[in-house]
Amino acid sequence: MAIQVRLDDLLHERRMTLTELADRVGITLANLSILKTGKAKAVRFSTLEAICDALDCQPGDLLIYSP
Repeated sequence: MAIQVRLDDLLHERRMTLTELADRVGITLANLSILKTGKAKAVRFSTLEAICDALDCQPGDLLIYSP
C-alpha cells in the first residue's frame, strides 16, 4: 500500500507505548495495532484527530505517501 503509517516512530519519539496511546485515544489496542501495522483500510477523522492530539502531531507526521 502506498500510504504508510509512522505510528511506531512517533510512539518511540514520545516514549509512549501502544497501550498508553490506546487508553488516551479511547480505542481498543487491537484496532490501534491494525492501524500501526498498516492493515487498516480506513481511519475515521475522529480517530486521526484523537491520535494527533495524544501525540501532539499533525496528520502528515503520522501518514506518509510512498509510491
